Amino acid sequence: MKEIFYSLVSNYTRDQNRKEELWREIETNYSKKTRHYHTLAHLQNMYNQLLEVKTLITSWETILFSLFYHDVIYNASKSNNEEKSVELAEKRMHSIGVPDLVIEQCKEQISATKKHMVSTVPDINYFIDADLSILGLGWDEYAAYFHRVRKEYFIYPDMLYNPGRRKVLQHFLQKEHIFKTGHFIYKFELQAKENLLREMEFLV
Repeated sequence: MKEIFYSLVSNYTRDQNRKEELWREIETNYSKKTRHYHTLAHLQNMYNQLLEVKTLITSWETILFSLFYHDVIYNASKSNNEEKSVELAEKRMHSIGVPDLVIEQCKEQISATKKHMVSTVPDINYFIDADLSILGLGWDEYAAYFHRVRKEYFIYPDMLYNPGRRKVLQHFLQKEHIFKTGHFIYKFELQAKENLLREMEFLV
């Protein structure tokens, strides 16, 4: 992921120290001991999923900036992670001269990961579908995912965590489609619904 990030910011700065500084901040944040799911591995999975639809995406550069910064701020006890991530992304992108249009699109994409609602902007739908793609992986990978999420919320006892988690799962299950785009619906929808229903059995 480091090489991908370097290639991305090289379009705006030749300062090697600046590139390293920006990357170090991202790497440090995604590698904190309190993170078990929202890590660099999550970014790698999203990147792999987005590569499959690259030709359908209008601004690949914007998608990449959103990818690296969408969870750069993450605290399981806070509800403003997306907003804080947007703030940091805007500052860092401005600092290397990224055009305002790209920054605004990036902010919209990151903000959309808060509620994962369908958008009229195709790139946003692809981005949030990639963010949710873990839901549709095989059961073993999915089970490892929800156990890692539980570790991130270790400060909450089961009596608080389980009802909250059930509410999140039910939110997705009540939708006609979990995913927003044809590609991701075809690839992950059925497995995702099976996974969510199966996880519900553990939340007693």
